[in-house]
Amino acid sequence: MSKFELKLPQMGESVAEATLTSWLKEVGDTIEMDEAVFEIATDKVDSEVPSEVDGVLLEKRFDVDDVIKVGEVVAVIQIEGEVDNVADDSSEKEVVEEEPAAVPARELEAQMAGVKESVSTPTPDFSSSERFYSPLVKNIAKEENVSMDELEAIVGTGKEGRVTKNDIMAYLESRSNGSETKVETSTKPEAKTERAATPLAPKETVADKPKESKVQVSAGDEVIPLTRMGKLIAHHMIESISTSAHVQSFVEVDVTNVVNWRNKVKNAFQEREGEKLTFTPIFMEAVAMALKKYPMMNISLDGDKVIKKKNINLGMAAALPDGNLIVPVIKNADQLNLVGMAKTVNDLANRARNNQLKPDEIKDGTYTVTNVGSFGSVFGTPIINQPQVGILALGAIRKIPSVIETDQGEYIGIRSKMYLSHSYDHRVVNGALGGMFVKAVADYLEAWDINREI
Repeated sequence: MSKFELKLPQMGESVAEATLTSWLKEVGDTIEMDEAVFEIATDKVDSEVPSEVDGVLLEKRFDVDDVIKVGEVVAVIQIEGEVDNVADDSSEKEVVEEEPAAVPARELEAQMAGVKESVSTPTPDFSSSERFYSPLVKNIAKEENVSMDELEAIVGTGKEGRVTKNDIMAYLESRSNGSETKVETSTKPEAKTERAATPLAPKETVADKPKESKVQVSAGDEVIPLTRMGKLIAHHMIESISTSAHVQSFVEVDVTNVVNWRNKVKNAFQEREGEKLTFTPIFMEAVAMALKKYPMMNISLDGDKVIKKKNINLGMAAALPDGNLIVPVIKNADQLNLVGMAKTVNDLANRARNNQLKPDEIKDGTYTVTNVGSFGSVFGTPIINQPQVGILALGAIRKIPSVIETDQGEYIGIRSKMYLSHSYDHRVVNGALGGMFVKAVADYLEAWDINREI
């Protein structure tokens, strides 16, 4: 028998870690190749990680809610044959006993979580709670004599308000220091425990940064902990601002021809292709063409070196139902015709909203486009998606009175117009290049052929 180490895969150029959200297999379970073993979450996507081999799950290296670095071993799988990707280290301690079947599942789970099982410890009645608690949190609660009332009072910072290992450890630390958590209980069995008004601060992780200053909470105020994704997004936004010198250029674009052309062909397009034709693929085509014209916008800065990207991979910022954003990537966007672009845009947008994107579909972006106009904004000043050097915001399309120049003279007419807002990294992109790039996008849209075939 041999062993295979299942590691956390690379999930994006700027993604260095992920949170383990659930185990889909238990120690001793049979696993087939490409079968999902565990689920992870980053600030950009939630995803399942499949096995690369057939075998039996021998060891879990992390617990639910643990933060894992890319490349770290998450699970060890026992396989048949000679393949063995486990480092030869005779001093390494075996986590699983020689006869794992002889160890009760609860005891094995507790051993692997680093918590000693104690049969004499009063056991909280978890079945009486409508709240989900991971096995690790339950074991810690039993080991530390945390009552069900206390556990219910802890405000969780995990997914959907779950209590994480950091949350319960922070509570135990505050309890040992003599601080109290407000808990209101009732002698009636059916009464539910009221949670604390203020969440307990978990131990600091990368996801918790940047730290916020203390804010006075008044009576009637609602305290809503940031979600895991929200904390990571906040961290990345601050990191981008502190890394890049943000400068903006704004251009007003007459998109009357684009609007009229889309209105003319959209029904025939949907009937023929089975897809809706939105404005997004048209704008993506324009951006891809501008990046071909100005390839020095399709770069990244690595120390004192500029990396000029070969492929044009457009990130497409998409809003999620919970208010967060995700950026699926259209690979080789300049090689797609409008039909292919429309199908790709619709597919990525639909699967983004349903949390069905794969890690590979949110990485390797070289430039990003965000549609602030979908929320009614005329223009915006977006923050650069590191390690890229530019991002374009599309404003709302509005009908406005405008001066129209003709061979017979000038007159006032109704035109469809919008603003393009270009944020770029002034460390490597000067004002001339930043301005010419966004002007090239505008020129492409204004020159749209009203008689173009689909």
